[in-house]
Formats: sequence, C-alpha cells, structure tokens
Amino acid sequence: MYQKLTRIFTPRHGLYFAVLLAFCGVTALLGRTDAAAAELAVVVLLFAAFLATGLRRRKEAAQYFKELMDSMDQATRDSTLSCPLPMVMFRPDTDEVIWSNDQFLRITGSQEGIFDTFLSDLAPEFDSRWLLEGKSECPAEVAFKGRRYQVFGGMARPAAGKEEAVLATTYWLDVTDFADTRDIYNATKPVLALLLLDNYEDAINGQDENVRSAMLSQISQRLSHWVEESHGIFLRLDRDRFLFLFEEQYLAGFKAEKFSLLDSVREVTNPAGIAATVSIGVGVDGDTFEELYRFANLSVEMALSRGGDQAVVKNRFTFEFFGGRSKETERRTKVKSRVMASAMGELVADASCVMVMGHKAPDMDAVGAAVGVCAIARMKNIPHYIIRDNVSTPADDLYDRVAKMPQYEGVFVDGQEAMLRVDSRSLLVVVDTNRPEQVQNQDLLVSCNKVAVIDHHRRAATYIEGAALNFHEPYASSASELVAELIAYLMEPTDLLPGEAQAMMAGLMLDTKNFTMRTGGRTFEAAAMLRRAGGDTGEVRKIFQINLSDAVSKYGIIQTAKLYRQDIAIAAVNSTVGRVTAAQAADELLNIAGISASFVLYPDTDGRVILSARSIGSTNVQVIVEALGGGGNAAAAGAQIPGRTVDEVKRELHAVLDSYFEGSVEPS
Repeated sequence: MYQKLTRIFTPRHGLYFAVLLAFCGVTALLGRTDAAAAELAVVVLLFAAFLATGLRRRKEAAQYFKELMDSMDQATRDSTLSCPLPMVMFRPDTDEVIWSNDQFLRITGSQEGIFDTFLSDLAPEFDSRWLLEGKSECPAEVAFKGRRYQVFGGMARPAAGKEEAVLATTYWLDVTDFADTRDIYNATKPVLALLLLDNYEDAINGQDENVRSAMLSQISQRLSHWVEESHGIFLRLDRDRFLFLFEEQYLAGFKAEKFSLLDSVREVTNPAGIAATVSIGVGVDGDTFEELYRFANLSVEMALSRGGDQAVVKNRFTFEFFGGRSKETERRTKVKSRVMASAMGELVADASCVMVMGHKAPDMDAVGAAVGVCAIARMKNIPHYIIRDNVSTPADDLYDRVAKMPQYEGVFVDGQEAMLRVDSRSLLVVVDTNRPEQVQNQDLLVSCNKVAVIDHHRRAATYIEGAALNFHEPYASSASELVAELIAYLMEPTDLLPGEAQAMMAGLMLDTKNFTMRTGGRTFEAAAMLRRAGGDTGEVRKIFQINLSDAVSKYGIIQTAKLYRQDIAIAAVNSTVGRVTAAQAADELLNIAGISASFVLYPDTDGRVILSARSIGSTNVQVIVEALGGGGNAAAAGAQIPGRTVDEVKRELHAVLDSYFEGSVEPS
C-alpha cells in the first residue's frame, strides 16, 4: 500500500530536470564551460531540494494514512478505498489536493494522479467554505466537466497537540439527470394570470361605436402580441377580463421587461385623452389549478387596491409588484359604500363592544376616523373604546379635545386595558392602515375574532387578512372620508356630535392639505355632511396652528432643502424635529415653483431615520418610499428606517430616485 502511495504522491517532474540538463549541455557546447558548471550546480541543488521536499511530503501523507487506517476497522478501511463515489481529500485552507480515488480521476479525465494540484483549478465553481462552517453538504450543485454534482463531505482535524494540517474529505454524487429533470419540471410548471381592463367603462363611455371598436381592436392586438411568444392559452372571460395560462419558464422574461403590456395598453387612448389601463394578476407556485386561480384573483385585487395599471405576482409566500406609476383616477361607486355601511351596522350591532385603533403614532385622520366609528357604535348603544397609548403622537391636541367631551369619558384606553375588555364577540375596527405590522397594538389584532378594516392607503405586500369587513378605497382622500360615507347611510347628520364632526373634518383637511390634494366629488360631499353636523372649519383650523418655535423649525428644514434632478426637493436635517413639523415642511416645499416632489429626512429619539414624502405631480412617492421600506399613497408617503444615519438614507434615496426615473425600480 505504501508503494502505491509513493507512486501517487511522486510528481512527474523528471522532464523539467531533463530540460534543465539539456540547457547546461548547450551552454557547454557553446564554449561557456564556466557558465555550464554554474548551471549544473544550480540544477543539482534544485534536484536535491526536490528530493527532500518530496520525501517529506510522502512521509506526511504516509503518516496521515497510517493514522487514518489505524483508526478504522478492516471493513471501514476497505469501504473507504473502494468507495464507488468519486472521492477526493484536500486541504481546505489552500485547496491543495492530497489524495483521490480512481472514480474521481475518471471524472477529471486524468489518467495519472492529481497530486500537487489545487481543487479550485480542477473545479472553479467549487467553494469549500461550507466545510469550514461545519456543514456536511454543499449548499449548491457544482458544475464540473459538463456534469452536475452534489458534494458531501467533512473535516478531519488533527489530534490535540499535533500540528498536522486540517484535511477535508468530499464525495461527489452525479445528479445531472435528476437536476435536468427537475429544471424541466420547474420550467414547465403552469402559471395562471388574470388580466383586467380596469378602466374599461371610463374609456368607452360616451364614445361612438366605431371609436369603441377601434379601441378594443387595438387593445386586443396588443394583448395577442404580448402572449404569443409564450405559446400559452389566452381566453376572454368577459368583455374586460381575460385568462392567460402559460409555463413558468416565460415568467422571468415578463418580469425582466417589467410587464411591457402595461405601457403598451396605455398607448391606447380615446378622443377625450383617457388612456386604457390594464391590471395583471399572476398566480405562481400553486399546488393545484384552483390554488393558482386563487393566487391570481388575490393579485388582481391587490393591483386594483393599489390604483390599478400594474402587475402583481403572488406565490405562496409573498407578492411582487411591477408598474403602478400612473396617476390614480377616482373609480368608486356609492353602491359599495351602501353595502359596506349595511355590513358595518350589522357587525357593530352584533358586537359585545367595539375597539378602534389606527396606525402607530396616529395622526388626525386616524383619530377622526376612530371617532366616527365610535359615533356609529354609540348610535347602536354598543360599548366602544379607542386605543390611546401613553406616548406622544402628532394628534395629541385632537385627542385632548375629544377627551373633554362628556360622551367620551372613559372611551380612551391603552392596549393592556383593551386586552382585558375584549371577548369572543368583540369587534376590532382598524382605521387608516391595512398593514398588520403598523397597527397600534398587534396583540389586540391577533386576539380579536372579528376585525373590520377601513383604509385609503394603497395596499402593500403585507395586509390584514381574514377581515370580516374590508372597506378599502385607495381613491378616497382619507379614512375620515370613508367613515363619513358610512355614517351618511347609518345615521342622520344631526346624530353626530359637533366635536365628532370637527375631529373628522380635521382628518379630511389633514390628508387633503386643506382640500387642495387628492380631492374628488365624494370628498366634498363628505365635507358638506360634516359641516351640516357642526364641523366648523374655523375651529378646525385652530387645531392645525403651531407655536412659534415649531414654525421656526419648519422654515429651518426648508432652508436645508437641495434640488435633485431639477424638480425634487430633499431636506435632510441631523437634529430631531417634530413629526408634524417635518410633514408640514414637506407640504410647504411643494408650494415652491418647479418642485414636483419633496422629501424630508430627520433622526428620531429611537435611532431611526424618519422620512416624509409628498408629491404634487406624476411622481409616485409611494413606489419610491416602498423601496426604502415605507408606504403610503401616490401623493403622500413615509418611512421609518432603523439602523442607518440620515446621510446613508439620503444616499439610498438618491439611488432609488435614479432607478425610479430610469424605469428600473418597482414597489416592494
């Protein structure tokens, strides 16, 4: 056995020394005997060093194998030497090969030993870090000589007190056939998509028949062109709804082109200038066609809840978003509000008590909407409570005004007290947010069996699932507007207390920036109803007044603003400021001519960077802020970014803005 090891570990360097001796002979023939003698002496010294090094390495290898074999019984020894799998031993710190069996030699194509070579040279894609991390299996397949291998192995560490190097033993299992079959299976898995012309009625209403036919023909041509390369099944389910079934191997291409159908369909416009838009919901990674269809339906609902004109891909774990850049247009019907009001009335009437909470650090819109829900519960004679934790919020002034009303004595409770009051029949109403991680008290959300959600923000990848009622309208100006619509169907305006009307009016005025942004006909109808109920705008304006120091801080923030890409204002301050002050500064920056979007960044006392974003033009700040971990809507968004400095977040914002305007950033 040791003779075999000697043959294995002896490098074939004889040719090198023969060439060196030939050079010595040529030098002597040329008459340079002194130089030839010097060259011969150097060759002799090199040969002596080679013999000494080789002897030492052979002794080390023989000693290692002797210790290895001595620690094994005969059966283990025989199974190691005759292992049917390709096997190689090497030093993981240097990748130097120590020994390999004949099977490994065959897959390398070498007829002789591969001693004195490096495994990284033989298989460049192989990485031995997993062995150093204590793992027994390579986390990725290794491509080698046109085949694919799953590599297993372990480390052999020297005994205590010995200085031998650590050795690694690996076994190479050929999984090429299995991997090819798996890849074909994954590539041919079915993917189901639902396509919806989300503004079909708006685009064709009032148009002549020939205009309608021309528009539908153009849209059909674009749809057919987009799906033809995938060789899938494309069916029309309704006049504005289509089903598309294709293989998963084509999905990566659709993602890479950012679902170009969105831009293609948007090129079709009617004589009034209204562009057609399509929403795409894709279901992938489902076990059955039924599950794929459910994923696709959820994706379409998600796309519509975020404003339409976008593609949403859903697998069993999460959502992916593409598009969503176009300006939202109001698409709401009073039918839905009436149905939601009826359902809300029934839920409240059947509840033992009603708990209402908004998002973390509630603003006036969240408080106004919560007060409106309490008015409905009071009309139904159901105990009602609003969650208010003992922390400072931007709506503290409004909280205090409402708390002074006799009807609201004992209504405000903290999260712990609310947990003690709820039972199996309690109804929890979440207002002004649809994300479970953003609510004031997540434990309360989990504890309540019945949950109703009233929100106007565009839906994110995470949202409250399983709600008994989900009144979600991204086209509404505020949550207070939505609650006002419910109240209009459930009670008379005179049943609403003047203080409640003023609280809801404050929420309306906050999110619409005094009725200048995101307003529609329904917004003013809600404001008119609140005005009849006693909502005095003059009194509401007093709630928005700030003291002199806050005003100085606001204009100090504005002074730090710098223009980016000509029409984007970014104000970054390194000192903590009030959240309301920062939001007002972002609003104020939009009053400057030429600015279409504004961003204000500042650190808070908890080590986070707070970002307030506003837009007055086509820039969708929600898409930008979502890339930084925040959310909101197209005109107003925000984020709380932990673990980074203001300068770091500012650099990230620059990168996201560049990607957004270059068309490569998508909502998260």
